[in-house]
Amino acid sequence: MNRLILLLAAGALLFSACSPVQPTPTQAPTAPLSPYPPRPGDDALRRGNVYLDQVDLLIMESYPIQVSLSIQGSLPTPCHQLRVVVSEADEENRIQVELYSLVDPVLLCVQVLEPFSLDLPLGAFSTGHYEVWINDERVGEFEA
Repeated sequence: MNRLILLLAAGALLFSACSPVQPTPTQAPTAPLSPYPPRPGDDALRRGNVYLDQVDLLIMESYPIQVSLSIQGSLPTPCHQLRVVVSEADEENRIQVELYSLVDPVLLCVQVLEPFSLDLPLGAFSTGHYEVWINDERVGEFEA
């Protein structure tokens, strides 16, 4: 009797493993969230520059094409906070990235550049020709 139950259980397990997998609904790709988004209270801070040393446009071999930026640069002081705003592609397929820094105007800080390194995913893109701009400067283009 135990063997019969064991054989039936093994058969049921075998047949359930062979059943088709139900596909899960997929969502359309959305723009990724910035790792340094504007925050509440930013309006009380003074806006500053960001100095870019190197920007690399990275294109992943995937479908749909996924793109990211590798950015190295410096903030004006260690007291400055990095902010990044990534806009979705416009009607001309331009992706605008805004990098800036913020600092408390009453804070005393050593006057030395603060290096940073940032990997910024831009998202997945449908077929087309795209240009990437950082602070109104063209940094690259790609075909999706």
